[in-house]
Amino acid sequence: MKRTLVAAAVLTASAGVVVAAPAFAGQDAAKTEGVSNVVLDTMQRDLGLSHDAALARIASENRATALESTLRASLGDTFGGAYYDAPSATLVVGVTDQAKIAAAQSAGATAKFVSHSARQLDTTADTLNAKEKSAPAGITGWYVDVQHNTVTVTTARGTLAAAHQFLTTTGVDLSTTQVVESTESPRVLYDVRGGDAYYIGSGARCSVGFSVQGGFVSAGHCGNRGDSTSGSNRVAQGTFQASTFPGRDYSWVKTNANWTPRGVVNRYSGSTTVAVQGSTESAVGAAICRSGSTTGWHCGTVQAKNQTVRYSEGAVNGLTRTNVCAEPGDSGGSWLSGTQAQGVTSGGSGNCTSGGTTYFQPVNPILSTYSLRLVTS
Repeated sequence: MKRTLVAAAVLTASAGVVVAAPAFAGQDAAKTEGVSNVVLDTMQRDLGLSHDAALARIASENRATALESTLRASLGDTFGGAYYDAPSATLVVGVTDQAKIAAAQSAGATAKFVSHSARQLDTTADTLNAKEKSAPAGITGWYVDVQHNTVTVTTARGTLAAAHQFLTTTGVDLSTTQVVESTESPRVLYDVRGGDAYYIGSGARCSVGFSVQGGFVSAGHCGNRGDSTSGSNRVAQGTFQASTFPGRDYSWVKTNANWTPRGVVNRYSGSTTVAVQGSTESAVGAAICRSGSTTGWHCGTVQAKNQTVRYSEGAVNGLTRTNVCAEPGDSGGSWLSGTQAQGVTSGGSGNCTSGGTTYFQPVNPILSTYSLRLVTS
C-alpha cells in the first residue's frame, strides 16, 4: 500500500489597513522553561537565529498563542483570524468592525481591518470540502489564508479558468476566495513519521508520531485497522487499532508488552531526544520542527491552518501547512513547537535538498477522536 508525496501552493498579497500595536516585549523565562537545547539548536540552524533569539521567539509565540485565544473569544463574529508576525514579534489579528480595532490593539495585538470573519472563511472552506469530488483535476487544494483574509485555492498552471468555474458552481461567496497557480503536484508521504521508523506488514515503512497511553499515533495512510507493525529493529511491535484516510489522515497503533511508549521525539543526532510536555497548538507564523525516519530533524514555520489537500487517493481536510521539507518515509512523523506536540506528517512536495511544502495532521483531533492520552516527559 505504498503511497507517495504531496502538493503545495503559492501565496499572494491581500488588502487591509494595519494599525500598529506594541510588540511583545522582552523574554519571559516562564514561557521557555523546559525547552530543550536541541530544539533551540535546530531553530538556530534552520531559522538563522541566535540562541537568545530562538529562546525569545518561543516566549513571544507562547504569549501570542494565549492572546489569540483571548481575542477570538472577545471579538466573536468580528474575529478575522490571527497570525504571528516574526519580524515584529507580534500577533496580528484581523477585525471586521473598525470600532473594535482599538480594543484589540490595547490587548497587545496589531489590529488589521479585514473584510471577512474567520467564521466566514471557515464556512467557505467547509463548502469547498463538501463539493471536493466535483472539483477539476487541476485544483491541488485550498486553505484558510488568515494573513490575506481569504480562502486560497491552488491550481495547476493553465487551469485558472476551470478553477474559477468550479468556485462559481459551489455557491460560495467568491469575494472570500482567490485562485493561485502552482507548479507543485501533491502526493502522500507514505513512509513518514516524526520519530523512530516502524514497518507495516511485510515491509512498508512509516514514522511514529507521538506516544500515547498504550501505543502511538501516526498517519492514516500508513496502515489499516488490523495491520501488524514492527519497530525499527524489526521486532514485533503492535497492531493498528483505527485508521482514517482520506478525509483526515490519522491512525493509532496499540503496542505489545515489549514496547514502552515514552514522551520524547527522536532528534536524529546521536542519542538525543526532545521532550514532549503537552499539545498546545501554536499560531500561524510560529516556528515548528519535524522529525522523520528518512530525513531526520528539520524546522521552519507554520504558514496556514485548515488546509485541504487533494491527493490522488482523495482529499484530506483540516491539515496545517508549513515550509518545512520532508520526503517519503517521513509520513506519520512528529511536529513540535518548543515542547508542545503539534501533529503528524501527512504529505508534501519538494524535498530536503531543494526545499518544499509539507502538511501535517494536527494531533489534538487524533487524541480526541480515539480518546487517547498523550504521553509526556
